[in-house]
Amino acid sequence: MQTIVFIGSNKSGTSREALSISNTMGYYTVLLTNRKEFIKQREEFQEVHRMVYVENLLDKEIVFTIVRELEKDHKQICAVISFIDPFVSFAARISAELGLYQMSTDALAIMEEKTRFREQLKTLPVSPRFTVFHGEQSILRCVEEYQDYLPLILKSPVSNGSKDVLLVETSLEFKKGLGYLTKKFPSFPILIEEYLIGNQYLIEVIVKDGLISLVAIIEQEVNTGERFIITGYSFPATLENEAFEALHLAVASIIQTLGLVNGTCHLEMRLIKGEWKLIEINPRMSGGAMNRIIQEGTGINLVKETLKLFLGEELNLEKSKRNYVFAKFLTINTRGRLIKVVGKNKAADYKGVKEVYVKPRKGAILTKPYSLGDRYAYVIASADTPEQAKEIALTASKEIKFYLEPL
Repeated sequence: MQTIVFIGSNKSGTSREALSISNTMGYYTVLLTNRKEFIKQREEFQEVHRMVYVENLLDKEIVFTIVRELEKDHKQICAVISFIDPFVSFAARISAELGLYQMSTDALAIMEEKTRFREQLKTLPVSPRFTVFHGEQSILRCVEEYQDYLPLILKSPVSNGSKDVLLVETSLEFKKGLGYLTKKFPSFPILIEEYLIGNQYLIEVIVKDGLISLVAIIEQEVNTGERFIITGYSFPATLENEAFEALHLAVASIIQTLGLVNGTCHLEMRLIKGEWKLIEINPRMSGGAMNRIIQEGTGINLVKETLKLFLGEELNLEKSKRNYVFAKFLTINTRGRLIKVVGKNKAADYKGVKEVYVKPRKGAILTKPYSLGDRYAYVIASADTPEQAKEIALTASKEIKFYLEPL
């Protein structure tokens, strides 16, 4: 039986959709997970034919042992895939060693670590000013050296989902931020970048045999409070022709410099006085509701096309529809234990609303947002104009209310 092995998954979002789509495509679907709660909730993963708990998903010997057991059970391994950091390049290397379709493993590995891709791309015009702070250096000396460049962005090179991304505007914040990150990540350097002000865009890219396809360009609404939390996605982004063409050239230069010939990625870029600057790049499609946003706007199921890429099949990236889509994500401003959520059905009844999703269950501890994982619901709406799609999503989202017990 033809089989796809997935390394890691979240409870929802694109990684979970990939499991369902694999099943729908007729593949025997195997999930290797390091999340014990998934084993306890096994009955909720009906799309998964076999689930195996693996404490360390980066242990190649254990993964190969499982693969060999599957093959003894007459399962034909067609792909080993991950939609989760930091397992993307690891899964691609497993596939390569099994003689499966060859992905650009080195390029994927570079994108998994922020200091690596910054170094690789530093000569390109899209690269912002940056430096790397190592833990053995003096924090005070670093602050003195770079305080004239404030405000700055501090990042852990292995974080994702806006976790551990700090805006520091004063020398004191700079010192505290470096101290916090070096204590939290003692084995990793800290990336220090210039703070860029401008509209931010997410670009979904799929590359096959060197052919670069920009599947979607989406404008993001970023809450620049304590952390950089994206609360709105508008598709398709509205860009002047000159900016659009410049974006294509900028993305192509990034992809070619990284050496990505086969693979997917998503980029976050800002348009600064007519020039594109790279904020982030990740070696996978974006998580959360991204597949649904793109599908509602274009008809393209990017998760399915990504699976086809890993399987070595021909892709179909033709748009079957052209709609405006807006996704509104909800956060809260306090901390507490969830008692109940109301308004989901009311929100879903609004004309133009395509999906309403509420993430937490009763009893869950909710907090103000420190990462993208702290967004607790979303509403996706579609309409004939971008303004209408946004208005519908925002109005419907106001129906959703979280009732918390203070902690």
